[in-house]
Amino acid sequence: MKLNDNDLILVAGGAINGTLINAFARLLDLAINIGKMIGSSIRRLIN
Repeated sequence: MKLNDNDLILVAGGAINGTLINAFARLLDLAINIGKMIGSSIRRLIN
């Protein structure tokens, strides 16, 4: 089955795949690590 240009415009998709989930997990991990580093720096400055 071949799709013409009008049909291709109407195609919707893009399911969430493993690569996207992995990217979000790494982003969350990075945010947590940055928070820990900032917290440790503040603690060292105060003490």
